[in-house]
Amino acid sequence: MHRRRRTALLLTATIAAAAPLLTACGSDAHPGAAAVVGGQRITVSQLENRVNEVRDAQRSAVKDDAQYAQAIAQTGTLTRDTLHGMVLDKVLQKAAENAGVTVSRREVQEMRAGLEQQAGGAEGLETAWLQQYGVPPQRLDENLHLQLEAQKLAAKLGTETSQPAFWKALSEASQELGVDLNPRYGGWDAQKVSRVDAGTPWVREISAGA
Repeated sequence: MHRRRRTALLLTATIAAAAPLLTACGSDAHPGAAAVVGGQRITVSQLENRVNEVRDAQRSAVKDDAQYAQAIAQTGTLTRDTLHGMVLDKVLQKAAENAGVTVSRREVQEMRAGLEQQAGGAEGLETAWLQQYGVPPQRLDENLHLQLEAQKLAAKLGTETSQPAFWKALSEASQELGVDLNPRYGGWDAQKVSRVDAGTPWVREISAGA
């Protein structure tokens, strides 16, 4: 995954995944978990709720059925990308905590006010964030908080969010947390700080046996 794409994912929590046959290859170790990050579960239910938030916002924003179908097609990997974003958010929070970086509610409000001015109002900003980053309106402040966290972390490190030093800090936080993904959603590469599609030879073996 290119750094530009990974950086963009800091702005989002975005992505219907096909569900291959599950075995004890990871899912049984954490029943009902889409991922375990730092010993804390991100449940399948939580993931589905986040995906539904995006879909509901898309449905509200796009009244035309054909346009809505197009929006669905353009975000066909929403479930996996959403999980990626949820895990990456926790990794970023850990990296910021390690660096002593904090973000206040006032800073978030100030950032939002500036962005709303640029977007022509609150509705314009919410629409832009939904279309560009897959962030539903109710998650906007949370997302801006993460953006500020990323910016302040980069500044603390004397770098930028697109540079290796920033991603090194996230990689270290990722390794410290220990990210375990349910194999139906792929795997997690701590070095790249990215979800990866896992090879599934065990699926073929079980199918052949059956």
